[in-house]
Amino acid sequence: MAGLISPQKLEEIRAASDIVDVIGGYLGPLKRAGANFVTLCPFHSEKSPSFNVNPGRQIFHCFGCNKGGDVFTFVKEYENLSFIEAVRRLAERARIVLEFEDNPHARQQRGEKESLLHLQEEICKRWQTALANDAAGQIARDYLAKRGVSADAVKLFRLGYAPDLWDDTVNWAKSKSFDLALVERGGLIIRKEGADHFYDRFRGRLMFPICDEQGRVVGFSGRVLAGDEKSAKYVNSPETPIFTKGRVIFGLDKSKRAVADKDCAIICEGQLDLIACFMADVKNVVAPQGTALTADHCRILKRYADEVVLCFDSDNAGQNAAVRSLDILLASGLAIRVATVPAPHDPDSFIKAHGGSAFDQLIANAEGFFDYYLNRLCVTHDIATDKGRTTVLKAMAEATQKTNDAVTVDKYAQKTAARLGVAPESMRAEFKKIAAAKPKFVLRPDAPPQPRAGGSQPPSAASSTPKSAPAGSDSPPDDYYDSQPTRTQSPEEAFEPEPTGPPSKQEFWLLQALFHSDDQMEWLANTLRLEWLTHLGVRQIVALRLAAYASGEWTRPAQLLDELPDDEARSLCTQAMTESDRMLATPPAREGADAARATRIQGERERARVAMLRDVLKRLRNDFLDKRLREIDRDIHLPELDKTSLDALLQERHELNQQKKEPLV
Repeated sequence: MAGLISPQKLEEIRAASDIVDVIGGYLGPLKRAGANFVTLCPFHSEKSPSFNVNPGRQIFHCFGCNKGGDVFTFVKEYENLSFIEAVRRLAERARIVLEFEDNPHARQQRGEKESLLHLQEEICKRWQTALANDAAGQIARDYLAKRGVSADAVKLFRLGYAPDLWDDTVNWAKSKSFDLALVERGGLIIRKEGADHFYDRFRGRLMFPICDEQGRVVGFSGRVLAGDEKSAKYVNSPETPIFTKGRVIFGLDKSKRAVADKDCAIICEGQLDLIACFMADVKNVVAPQGTALTADHCRILKRYADEVVLCFDSDNAGQNAAVRSLDILLASGLAIRVATVPAPHDPDSFIKAHGGSAFDQLIANAEGFFDYYLNRLCVTHDIATDKGRTTVLKAMAEATQKTNDAVTVDKYAQKTAARLGVAPESMRAEFKKIAAAKPKFVLRPDAPPQPRAGGSQPPSAASSTPKSAPAGSDSPPDDYYDSQPTRTQSPEEAFEPEPTGPPSKQEFWLLQALFHSDDQMEWLANTLRLEWLTHLGVRQIVALRLAAYASGEWTRPAQLLDELPDDEARSLCTQAMTESDRMLATPPAREGADAARATRIQGERERARVAMLRDVLKRLRNDFLDKRLREIDRDIHLPELDKTSLDALLQERHELNQQKKEPLV
């Protein structure tokens, strides 16, 4: 799908999305530091700001975790989205229509979705007002007070009240000139069977707005307040063009950063449980919306965290729901723990009784799933009997086999043997027998592991300010390169492209110079050979920069980031850009008596920069030639070498030694 967005459209979206405004909208006001802005990095913990935002180049780079990119990269990483989702998010912000959505059918769908989103937002406000001000809303206000839900929680989660009338929403929609057919498609009203009349779906209920990951209201869950045993405790919006139960997680719009920061999502059952956790400062909490956990729920959570803690109610229904979640969670690659809330509590009542710190400790002490499952099996079955022991053995064998992990299977064979009082060898044999009799658990093909924010980063390169070359010198000082990021290479590996790790000293300096050497691009294009470069990322960046020069299509550095193949190359590029701006940028011209001196110093710096650039290329060329000379020295001693081949190698060695003596033209 990304290929359907033209470079021109991406550039239009980027131009309309100033990176300082976008990042400031997420992180709050940024602090100016010279030509850049700085703040604490949102992608790793730090006490002093190392996160730089460059408004001129429209890039960001963190010198702490080495993450960098353009405005698309930031939204993608911060929101844990795919690239196309990040583009769409910024396009929506700028009110720009994407090409692949610009057809009659897509326009119709987009128009309906926008209308439904507007409708849900407006009815949410209506029900908020009813809860806050209507006399009929007193029953809901009393219920919230009884449950200990604070005014701040009511405001944050936008709780409301649907009046106990058959036509309140119908009449409200008419007064707002909403098409009743649209209101029906939004799941708010129901058409009376065999008639052209409508009645309200939600009546006399406490209303919980359901939001998507962007915080937009897409549906509702309504809790009954009166004591009518015939009424369902909860009524949820039906599935609509903007709401799919199996893909929406209640509270994730508010908790996603906490989930990513802690690398863990606490999954509870109900909205009030989640609200209680959140208001007690346990914010990495979510709840599946009106359905059991689905593959889509797990895939979404996997974007934010590698682990979940199931925290369901302490009754049998809640504990059985935890057990049923195993298959779908294993298929997603999530690690699983289970927190058992002491009976008769649920998370909400436990927090009310013992406080948020006690609940946080309960989560910290949560057992691994299979420890929890073994304990539950031993409690619910009489292991003093043959039947009870057989049930526990079979259940543990079948459950652990689903991991496809021999270590886990063996570990819990031993633990099960200890609990049942039998020899571990016997238990292993029984586990194997049960495994052989059943088909192996296979991960769902539609549920591949998803990348997550805060995942492994390429090794960060040290960043320190290099020593300046003496004014008017023909080459950099001998210790200049010692201040640059480096890695140790053996001669044999030195010229194989390296996909990871920081580049050599010379190659990193070449990258830095690349973005301040427009006046040298013709010489670079005619002189530099890509085979001289050993680091894969450096080679990719230089190749794209030279190609843009050759085609005359170079516009700005952020353009290059779109064309790089991966986040590691983009991070290397933004690091080089950011450091080059600090080191190589031309200082602003001065006025008055110091103008002549400033001009002279500026000229000296420019000459030194060009001399350093030429010296770097010469070193890269000579290193390349030295590698070939080492190969020749090795080959000329081969016993099977004939005289013709030996003469050719000796001639080549002579020519290469001559080339090393020649200046770069």
